[in-house]
Amino acid sequence: MILIVDDVKANIIALKKTLELHDIEVDTAESGEEALKKILKINYCLIIMDVQMPGLDGFEVVKILSGNKKTKEIPVIFLSAISIEKKYIFKGYETGAVDYVTKPVDTDLLILKVKTFIKIYEQKNELKVMKDLLSKEIKIRKEAQDNLEIKIAERTKELVLKNEELELKNHELQQFSWVVSHDLNEPLRKIQIFIKIIKELYLVPDAKAIDYVDRTVKAAERMQTLITDLLAYSRLSSKVQPEKTDLNVVLQEVLTDFDYLIERKNAVIETSELPTIDSIPSQLRQVFQNLIGNALKFSGNVETPVIKITSELIKTKDIDGEVSSDGKYCRIIVADNGIGFDEIYLDRIFIIFQSLNDRQTYEGTGIGLAIAKKIIEKHNGLITAKSQSGKGASFIMVLPLKYEN
Repeated sequence: MILIVDDVKANIIALKKTLELHDIEVDTAESGEEALKKILKINYCLIIMDVQMPGLDGFEVVKILSGNKKTKEIPVIFLSAISIEKKYIFKGYETGAVDYVTKPVDTDLLILKVKTFIKIYEQKNELKVMKDLLSKEIKIRKEAQDNLEIKIAERTKELVLKNEELELKNHELQQFSWVVSHDLNEPLRKIQIFIKIIKELYLVPDAKAIDYVDRTVKAAERMQTLITDLLAYSRLSSKVQPEKTDLNVVLQEVLTDFDYLIERKNAVIETSELPTIDSIPSQLRQVFQNLIGNALKFSGNVETPVIKITSELIKTKDIDGEVSSDGKYCRIIVADNGIGFDEIYLDRIFIIFQSLNDRQTYEGTGIGLAIAKKIIEKHNGLITAKSQSGKGASFIMVLPLKYEN
């Protein structure tokens, strides 16, 4: 809406009708005082004001408007038939008017100016709305960001405390494992010693009693193996610095330990060149010991058990990674021709205390492969297996050549 201010009613009516013909909404005031009252109550997009009026003239009204924060931005066009000298035009611009039109008025030009100022007003309003929306959006995002940072800080603090608590519990668990291992092993050793003494000194003529004693000794040995394996599993949580390790040396040590069993089973061991990697030698020795031990244990009734240990460099940390002479990972496979297993049980074999076979036929604690998996993962590697029941098994490991933190 625009406001026409003129003390001559005929001038107001004529200009009002002209503007309304162009669908421009118009309000009127017949004095400067009346105009000020209306301007303070209503938002106008433009004021067309006569210069010479009784009471407050146009210059005085515009000066008042310019000094008010709410009204200083309203554009004013002066319209005058008498004050047409340059000094009045300059004064009009100095007081804050945007234009100064003298009579007789070019109606088309005036309408064009009015429409231009209306469009500018509408655009300013749109910009203001957009600015307000952007301000709100920025405020919302800042609050969200602040909340997120607070939550992240709280969560980080919580995780640090949890980690410290976990490390403490882990340390306590290791200490507990050592104590339990010692306290359980000691009476077991005494049981084994005393039973052997009873067997040798007092039960020589009694075959049935000797059988019972032998079963007791076997049970005690299984218990001792279980304690040893549990202790080995608990030790894996401790932090040890990796070192350059020639896996050929590690493998040879393991095969030397199995010399007697390999010879007794008439087994054939085939090996290829293994790489030198960053590792904890004692732990990888345990992995090879568990995998080769299982291959010998589960050889079944084959006349000649064959165990193949092969290695190749690959590009990526992936079980089926592409072979590459300059690869950063190595894939090691321990394959045998033993009893194998059904791959539907693949997930179970690496879980602690899980065993797929009858423990009366194949002795074991069900911890070996769980230890192997934990060691490989501790070395930032992967381990899986492929097998068919009755057709052997292949255990596949992927390890980085360089230790990755």
